[in-house]
Amino acid sequence: MGRVYNFSAGPAVLPEEVLREAADEMMDYRGSGMSVMEMSHRSKVFDNIIKEAEQDLRDLMNIPDNYKVLFLQGGASQQFAAIPMNLMKNGVADYIVTGQWAKKAWQEASKYGKAVKVASSEDKTFSYIPDCSDLPIDEDADYVYICENNTIYGTKFKTLPNTKGKTLVADVSSCFLSEPVDVEKYGVIYGGVQKNVGPAGVVILIIREDLITDDVLEGTPTMLKYKTHADKDSLYNTPPCYGIYICGKVFKWLKKQGGLEAMKDYNEKKAKLLYDFLDESKLFKGTVVKEDRSLMNVPFVTGDKDLDAKFVAEATEAGFVNLKGHRTVGGMRASIYNAMPIEGVEKLVAFMREFEKNNA
Repeated sequence: MGRVYNFSAGPAVLPEEVLREAADEMMDYRGSGMSVMEMSHRSKVFDNIIKEAEQDLRDLMNIPDNYKVLFLQGGASQQFAAIPMNLMKNGVADYIVTGQWAKKAWQEASKYGKAVKVASSEDKTFSYIPDCSDLPIDEDADYVYICENNTIYGTKFKTLPNTKGKTLVADVSSCFLSEPVDVEKYGVIYGGVQKNVGPAGVVILIIREDLITDDVLEGTPTMLKYKTHADKDSLYNTPPCYGIYICGKVFKWLKKQGGLEAMKDYNEKKAKLLYDFLDESKLFKGTVVKEDRSLMNVPFVTGDKDLDAKFVAEATEAGFVNLKGHRTVGGMRASIYNAMPIEGVEKLVAFMREFEKNNA
């Protein structure tokens, strides 16, 4: 069949160049006589791989020196517990619930302290981002939590919430490295890499150093303490070595594309093609209010379940795969991460036009 256009929400499309390079190095990584998969995480060779990956990420995001970069495991979902365990000093945290993952994070935090839902968009199936300019932030809240880009619902915070001086914690799993970021506005930025950066199994967490302490919730597992990993430069135990190696390649690829400014322009161009078509289409409709639309995840529907199913089946047949929407929204969703080439979106739109003509 050859390569398809993979619109999966994650694990998702990776740059072909990166896959080719990894294939070339599969049997023998740069004269080491072995694959990175077989390599000791304590070896000099791997130490170079992880240090270089971190440096490239720091360059891309302009990460200040007083922030640590941690390569972790357990998915973003494990961080739903680790964050309150490490950061809830007063036992209070405020959550802005704009989708299923923010909701799960809020529910998890409720096990460890008082997790307050200060805003939510659940009333309209998370199809918008609530106004966060003047929220009832708790005086003793240890942090304010957001999921910055909502993979399932296709919404994105265009303006960060006014946290009234409280630490901002953001899950950026599905918008990570898609545009420039002012790291200093956050206490913690983290995300699973399987959407925009690498293979499943790695979580990258960027945390301000003053938030890394021994003063954690009683009973916090050693492995869930940020200090454990920060003190050992992500090598406390065996990290997901191969995944980190691929992420490192993606960072180099991003630098080659011109960095995050260039990626933002490219992503805006791709998203505009799809949104412009949805806005003029008589058959397909986007599900998100215009001002909160994500550049990464674009959900859309026909309004008819059978027609949706027909579209997904015919699209798959034509080489546009993983377009079925999440069950909570229905319809379709095209995830157009950094590595999705613009011609993938152009061809999808041409296919949608044709489908509309045949099914009007």
